[in-house]
Amino acid sequence: MSHHVILGAGPAGINAMETIRHTDPNASITLVSDEPAYARMALPYFITGQIAAPQLATGSDEYFDRLRVDRRIGRRGAKVDFGAHAVQLDNGEQLSYDSLLIATGSSPVRPPIPGADGKHVHNLWTLADASALLASTRAKRPSAVLVGGGFIGLIILNGLHKLGWKLAVVEIEAHILPRMLDRRAAEAAEAWLRDRDIAVYTGCGVREISGARKKTVHLSDGQTLTSNVIVLSTGIRPNLDFLAESGVRIDQGIVVDERLQSNLPGVYAAGDVAQGPNLLGGPPVIHAIQPTAVDHGRVAGANMAGQTRTYPGSLVMNILDLAGLHCASFGRWQDDGDTTVVWSASRSIYRKLVWDGTRLTGGIIVGPIEDTTMLTDVGMLKGLIQARAELGEWRHYLQERPWDLRRVYTASQVATQFLPQTSIGVPASPRGYRFNNLGPRTDPGPHHADLLGTRPPEFGSLPRTPTPGIHKTTGAKG
Repeated sequence: MSHHVILGAGPAGINAMETIRHTDPNASITLVSDEPAYARMALPYFITGQIAAPQLATGSDEYFDRLRVDRRIGRRGAKVDFGAHAVQLDNGEQLSYDSLLIATGSSPVRPPIPGADGKHVHNLWTLADASALLASTRAKRPSAVLVGGGFIGLIILNGLHKLGWKLAVVEIEAHILPRMLDRRAAEAAEAWLRDRDIAVYTGCGVREISGARKKTVHLSDGQTLTSNVIVLSTGIRPNLDFLAESGVRIDQGIVVDERLQSNLPGVYAAGDVAQGPNLLGGPPVIHAIQPTAVDHGRVAGANMAGQTRTYPGSLVMNILDLAGLHCASFGRWQDDGDTTVVWSASRSIYRKLVWDGTRLTGGIIVGPIEDTTMLTDVGMLKGLIQARAELGEWRHYLQERPWDLRRVYTASQVATQFLPQTSIGVPASPRGYRFNNLGPRTDPGPHHADLLGTRPPEFGSLPRTPTPGIHKTTGAKG
């Protein structure tokens, strides 16, 4: 009987664990994690009071027992002897393995700023961090300075904005969200924030943080900001220190092949620590995002259990609610060669499509919810890029009407292309754990039957509206 050891109970580790159990009912599985299993990406909902701490959980004792998973919660890997196929934990316990998954995630980088280790200065990465932040101030309207205007920092900002906090964000680069938006898109986002009384400082760093109860942030351009608390969000790094000089190949992360296996047989990596295939080509990359971690975990788990499954590569993507402004970017959004761009300064709307011939390889969408996610444009843009769909004549149509993604998405039959695809050869199944065994709500409501019941019998035979500028050809149906 094979023994599989999984280091990390984030989305990569949990999905690998479930996949191994479903693939090999007789396998022995041991899960090691320094924290209980919970959804880190749901912490903003905890901060705003939309959910309680127990609802963050992604597993319970009953769930792990049902899957027959041995646990070492509160422990972490301290050293791996790959020659002996053994992991030493931080309490000295030795675990032997037949296959090993390293899915230890990442940790926030604490910047070398004087005063950054003082009281009321927080990271926001764990449940303990979130609880400490909320307990840090009792002001009627708390104030916070966020040091770092990247994706993680602005997720935190959005949560605190919902609570009514007075906020300022400081970003050392020329504009906020430098790893997600280009300059013009970021300018729209910055204007949106300022219109909502959120101060934005870009192109300057923090020299020092001073003060005890009242904090003062000293900027590199001479300005000073005061607040009740400081939130640091200046980047993350993979948790790989315990693998120093171990023999596993590490670049920015653990370099893995299309099976998520490292240079050492039987040793796999997934999630934030894995530097793996890029869907759009090029050298191995780290995409520290939840969808990639889930896919990594499933593919690695299947291979650990004896199957041969390959991973086509991850697509970089970021989607963010910024005080009501929805921002999304996909793929090679930063390229400026062959692009289609449209914007409206008055509505903070910006769209950029990046082309490689007649295929989309990247894109940015910024705008209020009614101009973005309510139209499902964000998902359709992702699909067109992820499918690497050949759009033919539809490129010209989309260049003239970049707001009409729906017609192009339908004509290219991307959904049909995706439907038969699976990451591990079998259809995806629901997660084995739900809080209080609550499932999704599936009641469509009282008006659904009326809508379907009034559809004319001849609806399917009605003539379709011609598409402007498109000559009907095989494979491009309007």
